[in-house]
Amino acid sequence: MLKKIISGQINSITIAAFLVGFSSLASRILGIFRDRILAGEFGAGDVLDVYYASFRIPDLIFNLLVLGALSAGFIPIFSGILKSPLEKIKDIISEEHKKAWLFTSQVLNIIFISLVILCSLGIIFAPQIMKLITPGFNHDKIAMASSLSRIMFLSPIFLGLSSVIGGVLQSFKRFFIYSLSPIFYNIGIIVGALFIVPRFGIYGLAWGVVLGAVMHLIIQLPSLYQLGFKFSFHLGIKAKEIKELAIMMVPRTLSLGIQQINLLVITGFASTLSSGSLSIFNFANNLQSFPIGIFGLSFAVAAFPVFSASAFNKVKLIAGISQTTRQILFFIIPSTVLYLSLRAQIVRIILGTGNFSWQNTILTVDTLFYFTLSLFAQSLIPLLVRVFYARHDSSRPFYIGLFTALLNIGLAYKLSQTMGVAGLALAFSISTIVNLMIIWVVLRIELGNLDEYKILISSLKFVLAGLMSAIGIQGMKLLVWPYIDLDRFSGIFIQGASAATFGVFIYLAICALLQSEEIFSFWDSFKRRLIWKKVAAPDQGEARGI
Repeated sequence: MLKKIISGQINSITIAAFLVGFSSLASRILGIFRDRILAGEFGAGDVLDVYYASFRIPDLIFNLLVLGALSAGFIPIFSGILKSPLEKIKDIISEEHKKAWLFTSQVLNIIFISLVILCSLGIIFAPQIMKLITPGFNHDKIAMASSLSRIMFLSPIFLGLSSVIGGVLQSFKRFFIYSLSPIFYNIGIIVGALFIVPRFGIYGLAWGVVLGAVMHLIIQLPSLYQLGFKFSFHLGIKAKEIKELAIMMVPRTLSLGIQQINLLVITGFASTLSSGSLSIFNFANNLQSFPIGIFGLSFAVAAFPVFSASAFNKVKLIAGISQTTRQILFFIIPSTVLYLSLRAQIVRIILGTGNFSWQNTILTVDTLFYFTLSLFAQSLIPLLVRVFYARHDSSRPFYIGLFTALLNIGLAYKLSQTMGVAGLALAFSISTIVNLMIIWVVLRIELGNLDEYKILISSLKFVLAGLMSAIGIQGMKLLVWPYIDLDRFSGIFIQGASAATFGVFIYLAICALLQSEEIFSFWDSFKRRLIWKKVAAPDQGEARGI
């Protein structure tokens, strides 16, 4: 059974999403533990502002070069080469598998060389870069950020290679090992915070990031070679597939470039605000990304290979978009309710320790509130953008992203002057919702319809259940309040946990009463996997319909 979990194919989108989501949950829990350590040790102040600023350029390089290639074209091209699944050992030496492994090696070689060059330049010019992106930092903070950034420039190299391997595992639907890599990445950072920081100070955080990147790579290597991968030093710059990938990744890279420049501008705005603003922005962003990673991204990752296979079959594609959208909303709407109703408890339980002050808590709660308003949009955009990529169209997401990024920058400049760091979160939410609206309209024009009626009916059920859940949460908070001490961690935890549990129960009960298709679909898929029966799903069913 364990071998089947680790190396077996997962053909159900819901189960694949559940597995990726479960692993994402574990990774996010580790991320919360990491943030609690950082908040307690350093508080929201200059040190963590420097730490988060030092991430920006290494992240920019990784996102532009690696994610630009992988998210736009690697999986569709790899899947196109690999026309038949790997079911028998003899398939490993088939001609199409040899061609797929050659393509993988070519991408690995090109990305490795490119990352080494770019990261070397980043190491050399780190001080100049930091002065540019953090105009509000003084000389000492810029010097520290430059030193941290130079260490972190090692991480994109390992993450880049690991991400290519992850793309291969996704194409073969080996989601288990792929989903473990972010867990090990966070473990590396935690090891740095707990064991390297006491010896090397804040520089231990940077080495923890590098350690996490190495572990991100190593955990996936055995599965890659188990599939029969044979490495080749061939670059293949003139190969047809490499040229096709380059053409597809240009607009996607530009689109990611817009997002990264957007983050750099936000970092610049935050650096001019009060000390700790950049840390608070990142803490709140990490908290709100919890449900996005578990539900939004996991469903998008699980659906992408199948979207690629049925990209030009409108009936299947529309059914898949509708099904997956409703599944995401089924989970993300109650998540939004929980965040809005219990944001103070969430922040204080997770971050309220050590040097993280009450003022830090208030600012983070306010910032988290404005982030939460766009959880639904943030969760659906990764899915819908992948529809474009599956159809080999990465230019329109670029133009949409360009417009909304400019909108975000303009709003961030205006709102941060009056609202501080919370204004940055509100600007982000507004621009993200606008982004979703435009993407939806463009897709509808192209595909004719997106099954909006069914999505609307399901969404109304979710919203009604969510409203009832919110009332239940508020009632439970008041019910337990006289019996607990809110000045203690245990009291806040009991209030938050009891209210959240009651709220989730109400949400599920109302959805069941309203005969929500999604709750029964999810449970049926889960039960099928629990007894390990291989079920052939029909074209319009939960799995292959996506």
